[in-house]
Amino acid sequence: MKVATASYPLDFLADWQAYVAKLTQWVSEAAGQGADLLVFPEYGAMELATLDGRDVALDLEASIHAVAARVPEVDALHSDLAGRYGVHILAASAPVIDPSVAARPVNRARLFTPTGGMGVQDKQIMTRFEREDWDIAPGGPLRLFDTALGRIGILICYDSEFPLLGRALREADILLVPSVTEALSGHSRVRIGAQARALEAQCVAVMSSVVGTADWSQSVDESVGRGAVFGPPDIGFPATGILAEGALNAPGWTYAEVDLDAIARVRQDGVTLNRAHWVDQLGRDDAVDVTVLRAFVT
Repeated sequence: MKVATASYPLDFLADWQAYVAKLTQWVSEAAGQGADLLVFPEYGAMELATLDGRDVALDLEASIHAVAARVPEVDALHSDLAGRYGVHILAASAPVIDPSVAARPVNRARLFTPTGGMGVQDKQIMTRFEREDWDIAPGGPLRLFDTALGRIGILICYDSEFPLLGRALREADILLVPSVTEALSGHSRVRIGAQARALEAQCVAVMSSVVGTADWSQSVDESVGRGAVFGPPDIGFPATGILAEGALNAPGWTYAEVDLDAIARVRQDGVTLNRAHWVDQLGRDDAVDVTVLRAFVT
């Protein structure tokens, strides 16, 4: 299959039709390049707050509710585009109000299939900004999506930095890592996390990013990143583990060919077998023997 992952700039939208035109153009371009799976980034939906005006977009709490109110029609648009162009789409994540899951809004990504299916994945672990300033809540459980393209898991941004979450999705062939980071250091953390999860699970990790400035927002005002696709640096994959990567902060799609047979082969008979050998840590990861090696001057 061919994967397209976005370096996605946020716009101040004139009206709903401007958003429809933007999304249609992005999906049309990737589908025209033969992409089967399109991956948009974390909180890319925050540009929808501008439809309620600059003051609303700049207000952290008001922006949550403005975007959340648009999610149903955003989802209908993505479902239509997925069917029209025959692609799977991970929509940009959005704050969603779901009292059945949490008292506060959650950060939710939605995966659309060309046959009308939709699955949702909530972020598990909040960053300091989400906890301390924005009050976004941890959402529902991790899910594994069994699709026509293979088994897909989603680790939203910070979630990718936690190996036990990646291990919970060890049956995934492809891990999607939608992200938004305000500095190169943050982008590097998520990138390293995505690469580490690909190494541990011997799978492919697909990272998307918000890029550019948005002076109308407190939450996504400065974003640094790029699209990239990683695999284990093992047989059937590049020696660096990097299948593809875009230029830093350059808007557009990054494409990579993903071979599910190569994933199966490396898991079965790779030079290393990280995924199978994970359990060898058990019993060796509890008590640590502290040995004192200090120089004493008498």
